[in-house]
Amino acid sequence: MPLAGLSIIGESINDSVPSTKKLYEANDIEGIKALAKLQDEKGAKFIDVNVGQRSPEFMADIVRQVQSVTAKPLSIDTPDPAIAEAGLRAYDPNRANGAMPILNSISMLRMSMLDLYAVRPFMPILIVSERVENGVSQPNRSAAETHKTAQHMIATLRDSKYHIPPEHCIIDPGIAPIGSDTEGYTRKLMESLRLLKNDPMFAKCHRSVGLSNFTVMLPPKRGDGSPVKGPLESAFLTRAMPLGQDMVIGSVNRNYQILPEDHPALKCFDDVCKLEGYDIIMRVQEFYC
Repeated sequence: MPLAGLSIIGESINDSVPSTKKLYEANDIEGIKALAKLQDEKGAKFIDVNVGQRSPEFMADIVRQVQSVTAKPLSIDTPDPAIAEAGLRAYDPNRANGAMPILNSISMLRMSMLDLYAVRPFMPILIVSERVENGVSQPNRSAAETHKTAQHMIATLRDSKYHIPPEHCIIDPGIAPIGSDTEGYTRKLMESLRLLKNDPMFAKCHRSVGLSNFTVMLPPKRGDGSPVKGPLESAFLTRAMPLGQDMVIGSVNRNYQILPEDHPALKCFDDVCKLEGYDIIMRVQEFYC
């Protein structure tokens, strides 16, 4: 069962997943539909649909095919405005009990995608890990910069001609692989979540990250045979959910849970948030070896 208070955007129908890419290349629509049904049955709140660099027409067809087997709302996942528009036009709210889709994702450099709201109202995922300076995207290096970007984007949506309310907005502060985090990105993420939590401007906003990115490249099991990835992802959720983290793009096959304070994965996570440089990598290796 899904973790109470956490909405999962099922990640499986994504061109970056090798097995899904093979389904796309083989035009195995029944296989794609089976993925949608499986994620629905296992408790996904939304079903992500990412077709990579394929045509807008292909996105539209996949949206229709997925909606033929699930009543869960979809997340139209692409940075390409034409593909996004095709997905939104194909989306039928009536097949999702009236629920609007998610559009993943809008950054400060892609604010023009807001105009797609006129095609179909959506819940935008707002990428606040980067900002625009002199027309060029720059990564946010501190929690304060992330917070400032989030403030700017929420104000822009609120004051736009579409008046998108905060409760329809999903803030994504970005998550980096813990196994290679020599720059303290995990600590910055937690500091960003605290700033968002303490700012009334974001009281009604949702928070999401691509949770599987957190444990990418790590081994599946520890030296004693116990799992690595699920517990570390659960450690993040244990600390992040009290700070407003209520959504993730993740796997319905993971047993996300709130960990006890003495759990080895939670102790590792807490240490990572205190350490710097290669000491972070060494601490993660200590956990899984």
